Order: sequence, then structure tokens, then C-alpha cells
Amino acid sequence: MSASLPPPNRVFRMRAVVQRVSRASVTVSGEVVGAIDRGFLVLLGVGTGDTREDVSYLSGKIVGLRVFEDSDGKMNLALGDVGGSMLVVSQFTLFGDCRKGRRPSFVASAPPEVANELYEAFVADVRAAGIEVATGRFREHMDVELVNDGPVTLLLDSTKAF
Repeated sequence: MSASLPPPNRVFRMRAVVQRVSRASVTVSGEVVGAIDRGFLVLLGVGTGDTREDVSYLSGKIVGLRVFEDSDGKMNLALGDVGGSMLVVSQFTLFGDCRKGRRPSFVASAPPEVANELYEAFVADVRAAGIEVATGRFREHMDVELVNDGPVTLLLDSTKAF
């Protein structure tokens, strides 16, 4: 097991929905606060117990995903290979538990202070990898628009559950 992975017996883990997009934007109160062209829209959920190690694993994994087409039309290129950008939007609802009743429970989501710190660390890691990053606004109501290219949508978590 790699030292950068969290213990396999942890219940909660950082989650991401990654969509390959031709463009994406996020608007708060009528103002576009983040927008990209070709790249990834990442909806990022931080769970109770997540750590900096979860951030490092997930940011590295997403930056390195080879889901852009090469000259032969095969998914073989990463975000940096195609000069792509990333729009990162915090989304605590990725930890919504709908197994009981009809109203989701969000007890598995990290407290806002912890979630914001790890969200910002994720953004910093991606920028440090040389990727241009746009963001939404933490704890704000956001309207997210995207054109999913493919469509390509991937689910990732920091303990490799899927």
C-alpha cells in the first residue's frame, strides 16, 4: 500500500466527480466567478476524517488522468498534455446519504472549516502541477454550467472504492 493512501478501513473519504468539458462556468448571484474552456469540471466533496494525504492522492490522480484523445483518437493524454484547465467546485452533497427515508443526511460531510481548508489545498496542489484553475465560491449557492465533452464523467475517491 502506498504511503499516500488513507487507511482502507476508513468509512469516509474524499470524493470527486470529474467531467471532461469543452467549457464550464460557475455563477454566484448573477456574477461569473469561475470559467474554463477545455478541461475538467471537478465537483469535490470532503468527508469527515479526510486529511492532506487524501488531497494529495486525489489531486495527483485527477491531474494525471489520461482521458483526452491523442492523434489516433485514443484516450491517452492528460490535462497538461492538451493545455487544459480545471474548474473546481466544492460540493458537500457528494456525501449525501439517501439510504434511509427521502431526505439525505449529510453527517459524513466534513465541517465547513475543515472542508474549506482541504478544498483550498486541492486547488493549490493542482496549480502547483502547472494547471490553470478556476473555482466556485465556498459555501455559496452556485449555478454551474457545463458542456460535457464525450460525455466523459468519472467518479473517484481517495480510497479507491470506485
